[in-house]
Order: sequence, then structure tokens, then C-alpha cells
Amino acid sequence: MARPGGRQGGRSRGDGPRDDGFVENVVKINRCAKVMKGGRRFSFSALVVVGDGSGKVGVGFGKANDVPTSVEKGVKEARKNLVEVSLSGRTIPHAVTARFGAARVVMLPAPPGTGVIAGATMRSVIVAAGIQDVLTKSLGSANPINLVKATMEGLKGLRTKEQIATLRGVEISG
Repeated sequence: MARPGGRQGGRSRGDGPRDDGFVENVVKINRCAKVMKGGRRFSFSALVVVGDGSGKVGVGFGKANDVPTSVEKGVKEARKNLVEVSLSGRTIPHAVTARFGAARVVMLPAPPGTGVIAGATMRSVIVAAGIQDVLTKSLGSANPINLVKATMEGLKGLRTKEQIATLRGVEISG
């Protein structure tokens, strides 16, 4: 069940590196009940983040009648939705603000040694992407699904100087 403080996820569910190099992290497990003739029937949904720790990250949402199956479906969907994230060394190339629904996230590059300053929900996406130094702030909704999707939107919007120069067709001097 839930840990004290209502936080979901962590190492207790077998998260961590797999044999193929991807890190799977269960962000949130939600239990839903529908009332039937014989009583309540429970189903579960799992929000899962998968990343290789060096620039690829994906998010999946799986639903099933038991927890392991929902996590498995979430992992399968997350692997299908892997995206490449532009990194600048250990941090992000520039500040970015993104939103999804009522959740808004702000991510700022940080000097080496700062670490990942983020809440548990955003941290799972950022660590899976391989970002080691970043400052973040979440504003608005604290819904884990919306926070994870807003974080993904922000990471998709990152561009390095070289990528921008290529898009504009100019050369960087200096």
C-alpha cells in the first residue's frame, strides 16, 4: 500500500536498472473501486517512467485488475513513448517552463554539484533522463500524472545551441 505521507514509488517495487540498461520507476499506483452485486471490485492504474539515464525517457500509464499487470502495461507503453532529451553536460541547456492541464513546471540549469532539486514526481522523470544538476519548481496542480506530462513537455522543448543553429541555418562563432 502507500507509504507514510502518501508517497508512492521508490525502491520497494523492484525499480532500478534492468538487464537492457533502462531504469523503470513506478511514480504512482492508483486503486479504483466499482460496486458490483457481490461487493467492491478493485482495479489499478500505474504511472511509470522509463529511461536509460543518458538522454532517453518515456512515460506510460497502464491499467489492469492487479498491480503487477498494470505496472507491466505502463512499462510497455513508456518504452513505446521514449523521447530524446537534449543535455548540456550534466544539466539542461537552458531554462524552460512547461504546462500540462493545471500543472506548471519550471526547470533551470544548475552548476555542477548542485544535484537534482525536485519533488518526487518530477525527480523520477529527470533522473531517468540522466540529468544530474537541475533546479525545478512545480506550480499549480500537484496531480502526479499532469506533473509528469508537464515535465516531459518541458524536456521535449529543450534545444542545444548547435541544434538551434542547424534549424536556423547559421553558424556559431566563438
